[in-house]
Amino acid sequence: MNQISPLAYVHPEAKLGDNNIIGPFCFIDKDTVIGDNNTFQNSVTVHVGARIGNNNEIFPGASISTKPQDLKFKGEHTTCEIGDNNSIRENVTISRGTASRGTTKVGSNNLLMECVHIAHDCIIGNQTIIGNSTKFAGEVIVDDCAVISANVLCHQFCHIGSYVMIQGGCKFSQDIPPYIIVGKEPARYFGLNLVGLRRRGFSNDTIENIHNAYRLIYSKGLKSEAIKEIQEKLPKCKEIDYIIDFITSSQRGIIR
Repeated sequence: MNQISPLAYVHPEAKLGDNNIIGPFCFIDKDTVIGDNNTFQNSVTVHVGARIGNNNEIFPGASISTKPQDLKFKGEHTTCEIGDNNSIRENVTISRGTASRGTTKVGSNNLLMECVHIAHDCIIGNQTIIGNSTKFAGEVIVDDCAVISANVLCHQFCHIGSYVMIQGGCKFSQDIPPYIIVGKEPARYFGLNLVGLRRRGFSNDTIENIHNAYRLIYSKGLKSEAIKEIQEKLPKCKEIDYIIDFITSSQRGIIR
């Protein structure tokens, strides 16, 4: 049975699962689907197009599936998909998609801290941590297990790789490849995220291979030369394949 405060509004066309707690002054609009065992604290707004999974906790002032802040948006039907076991803190805003991708996606087991903004058509993976007041412009992709500190500003269309650590206050407009630390102003490469990789159980041999790959990437003037040398000199493994695929597919170029 759901526990819905008499001071909350739930549209009669909204679809709710079981054992949800809907606090006072929450507003849940039509065309919304909410799973089981979610907790919406007071003053949470869930707009048209929201698709929310199970076991999420959403804190006061959060606004899910907001209308995109994109002048190209003409009212087309789009969605905002939230997975399971997320903690979405105070005043987080997550826009729904536009005709570009049709949906904004946030995976599972993420922590989105206070005042994070995720714009239209972003794709956020699983087990990420995103710090207070960090802002993502439209169509940003964040891969699994990234750690992004507070007050980070990310340009539209950027791609952030898995297991990165981004220093607070950074601004960037290029892609950030996996496994590294980025910091300073202007934002730049500062070596491997060694602490994060060890905490996640990466072996010393794997870390050494990743380190050697980035030594080649950041010592060569041409991307093609670095990729060729990595393929020739380093043992083949999924981490090296991921790095190569990430860099060769980058549309904005990688951060230096």
